[in-house]
Amino acid sequence: MTARILVVDDEPDLERLILQRFRRPIRDGDFTFTFADDGVNALAKLDASPDTDMLLCDINMPRMDGLTLLGRLQERAGHLATVIVSAYGDMTNIRTAMNRGAFDFLTKPIDFADLEATIAKTLRNLEITRGYQRRQQEAERARAQLARYFSPSLADLLAADAERINLDAQWRDITSMFTDIASFTTLAELLPPDTMGPLMNEYLTGMTKIVFEHAGTLMNIVGDALIMMFGAPTDQPDHAERAVACALALDAYAERFRERWGERGVSVGVTRIGINSGPALVGNFGGGQFFNYAAYGDTLSIAARLETANKQLGTRICVSDSVVQRISGFGGRPVGIVLLRGRSEPLLAHEPLTRERHVDPLTYEYRAAYVRAEACDPAALPAFAALLGRGSGDGLVSFHLKRLLSGATGVTVALE
Repeated sequence: MTARILVVDDEPDLERLILQRFRRPIRDGDFTFTFADDGVNALAKLDASPDTDMLLCDINMPRMDGLTLLGRLQERAGHLATVIVSAYGDMTNIRTAMNRGAFDFLTKPIDFADLEATIAKTLRNLEITRGYQRRQQEAERARAQLARYFSPSLADLLAADAERINLDAQWRDITSMFTDIASFTTLAELLPPDTMGPLMNEYLTGMTKIVFEHAGTLMNIVGDALIMMFGAPTDQPDHAERAVACALALDAYAERFRERWGERGVSVGVTRIGINSGPALVGNFGGGQFFNYAAYGDTLSIAARLETANKQLGTRICVSDSVVQRISGFGGRPVGIVLLRGRSEPLLAHEPLTRERHVDPLTYEYRAAYVRAEACDPAALPAFAALLGRGSGDGLVSFHLKRLLSGATGVTVALE
């Protein structure tokens, strides 16, 4: 590439000397030289040619001297290498020049062999510096893109050293999670934009913050719905446990969010969450132009259907047994053996609970009633009725009671 050098000096013969001395590299396209006779004209030349690489600059010049010009260059964006070439080579001028960003200092009369070596050295250093700046800019752009998907700490790691983590398509054991606000479409149609905008920004900001706090990977946001996974791109042996802990935190946030907006006269539906663990094809599926870190497979389909199943089951969080089997000491209660819409095989579903609800006597009574229903014991019906009669307001209890009242037995449920 051609190095662009601006010579700033008021000696009238210097231009001729430089063009004569460097005629061969100029002819070969290695260098191009432009000239200015003081600092003011030099700034104008730099404005006209912002891609200038290097300055050779005298100190003693009219209107604006070389040291003042160095100070002005420090205020400008970009990186420009400057070599002072002056007859005033005392230590005070040398230190002032170096403190104001000069790369080197040569004294007059000019030793052209020394000047050639200094120019070559300066341009090598400039290329190293610009290479570092390019890598830094690329890392910053990569981090901004990765921050859409990953927690800040993981985004920093990926941007700094992406080779340590494999983002290519691969099969991994993950836990997938889907969330959705009930009746969101209706809400969006009713609310004015100046209400809907702040509402959604607050909701999504709070939800994504919680996901990242639990080191989850946010794959996509579709309207109000979040699609995320745990266990990729970094190894997380406890990905199922992380997902359940995250879901409980999301549920608590969403309920507080509903309460806050309810006080402002806006009725927001409950947030429903579905979670499933298993194998998935994970990687960057964005082609050559985009970064799109995503997962595909049956594991995600089941999680999405479990999220939808909450509506019928009366729950807000529903997880598959594959999640529960990966967690030691899972805190929750069985929902039933559910046949999800579009699925041929039923699966055992659970509702995770906070520690307070897990040890609540009502949860113990629910489990006892569930065991009776599982055994097709007629005593299950009055047991669930007693639970509901105690004013628990439990959607899952109400679901099972309605089933039993309609003549159903057992705990196998075919969902619409």
